[in-house]
This record gives sequence, structure tokens and C-alpha cells, in this order.
Amino acid sequence: MGQDKGRVWAPVITPFGADHSPDTKRFIAHCRWLLEQDVGLAVFGTNSEANSLVAGEKIRLLDALIDAGVPAARLMPGTGSCALPDTVAQTRHATALGVEGVLMLPPFYYKGVSDEGLFRYFSEVIEQVGDDRLRIYLYHIPPVSQVPLSLALIGRLRKAYPNNVVGLKDSSGDWANTRTVIEQFGADGFQVYAGSESFLLQTLRAGGAGCISATANVNPGSIARLARSWQAADADDQQAALIRTRKVFERFPLIAALKAATARYSGDEQWARLRAPLVELNGHQCAELFVLLGDAGFDMPGLKHS
Repeated sequence: MGQDKGRVWAPVITPFGADHSPDTKRFIAHCRWLLEQDVGLAVFGTNSEANSLVAGEKIRLLDALIDAGVPAARLMPGTGSCALPDTVAQTRHATALGVEGVLMLPPFYYKGVSDEGLFRYFSEVIEQVGDDRLRIYLYHIPPVSQVPLSLALIGRLRKAYPNNVVGLKDSSGDWANTRTVIEQFGADGFQVYAGSESFLLQTLRAGGAGCISATANVNPGSIARLARSWQAADADDQQAALIRTRKVFERFPLIAALKAATARYSGDEQWARLRAPLVELNGHQCAELFVLLGDAGFDMPGLKHS
């Protein structure tokens, strides 16, 4: 049985200025809007273009959110990188701020690495940070990283560091894997998040925690509503509606589509900008996206101009 209320986190899209540096003002404004929709902030995730940001940029943006009054408990920053010292520095900084936890990719450049190598990486981060407040949510995204996190590795980390390794985001796209992780580790409080709201209802019914989803950037209110009311009579209808919206965005390069929609519905075209090597939707793609969203009755209520 799942919990009474699920949780939703958005891997917050990162706005860039004309010089392609992070736009702190727009970033804070978008984070505040997401919080108003009852969505937590998984800043520096895949759809944040996090791996196009250097560690210093992410640390400065995180500090800016805290300085702006964003509650640390509503933050789950991504801190995993290929370079162990970068992961340690970002994780130590975020943990000292009192964040809910950190979302940690495995080192993803080298492929075919062993479970032993991955265990040593995560273990070294935990030991070097050396903070009892550290809460790691492992990030399993083999379609992108090509470095999967095996059940054996999860179990070994849980046994060695039960108070630090507390959850996992499963972006495999394989519901059977998500279900297995919940079945094997969920009973003792390990929090399993689906990587898409398409699996939100299944995840909650199986005993999972919720979802950390790209489209929570643009459809946060509806996703959060299902997470709150997943035991309601209309839960399946809610889920079907979320999947329909998700499929619209998945017809396009996802990050570019999220930013195009944010630009359109905020009236602020600066939001459409991406950092190379990613590129914006072209005019034809934008036109198709907005027709499809219009036909679906899509909106981003309360989104303000910059």
C-alpha cells in the first residue's frame, strides 16, 4: 500500500541570459511559481541542463535560492558529476544548507564500470562529506548515463549507509524495474520516485514516494493534484490526462519544448534559450507544439512575466 500523499519534484529548467550565463532572477521566479503549485525543486537535474553547468554556477544558484527565502527543505539539488571532487564539493555545500537531500548521478563518462567501482564512488562521497545530515537519492537513468545502478549495488549501499542512501529516482522508463526496487527496498522507508508522471499512480499504489519529472516544470499543479489525491475515485482519469499532456511534450526535444512553453505562457521569450550543444525548437516545431497544447486546453496558470 502506498502512503497517503505522494510528492512531486521538478528538475527545474535553467534560464540563460543573452551571454548564456544562468539568469538568477528568472530562475528564482520560476522556482517560486513551482513552489506555489506544491512542487519541490530538484534543481540541477537532467532537464535543468545541469551537465552543461560547472560546479561553481550551481553553487551560486543554490545560494541565490536560499538568499531569496526558498526553504531548504523544498530543495533536492543534483550533485553527481564525473569528477569525484566536484561531487563532494557540491554535496557538502548543499548538505550544509539543510536541503531535503541531493539527487546523485553515478559518474557517467566511463561505461561498463563495475558495481565495485560505483560503490567506491558513492562511499567516497559519503565519507568525505562526513555529515550525518547527508541524504542521497540515487539517480538511475541508464538511457542517458549508460551506467545503470543494479539492485545489488543499491542493496550494498543501503546496508553500508542506511541513514545516508535514502531513495532513488528511476528514470529507466521501465515500470517493472521501478516496481522491483519498491518491492525490495521500500518496506524499510527507502523512497522510490518514478522519473515521469506517466508512472505516478502506479508508483504510489505500489508504495513508492511520487515522481521527479521534467514536465512538472510546465504542468505542476495537475501532477501535484494526483499525488495528493491518488486514492480518489477519479485518480485513473487524472493519470490519463497527465499522460496525454506528457505525450505532447515528448513529441519534441524535451528540454527545448519545456522552455518554449514557458516562454510562450509567461510572455517572456528569453526563456526559450538553451546552452549549447542543445538548441531551441525551430519555428515549425513551436507552431506544432502550441497547436497541440491549445487543442489540449493546456495552460500554466499563475506564471508571471519576468
